[in-house]
Amino acid sequence: MASITGVTKVRRKIRKGKAGKKRKAQNRTKGTTPKFAIHKQ
Repeated sequence: MASITGVTKVRRKIRKGKAGKKRKAQNRTKGTTPKFAIHKQ
């Protein structure tokens, strides 16, 4: 049986790895700069 400390460390490691994955994936596809409309005079 795993110790409570060991379990906690593994869970933290998983959480740390998952943190920001959704945001980072969106940045890769959409980029960080918003699209600006081209002004035609």
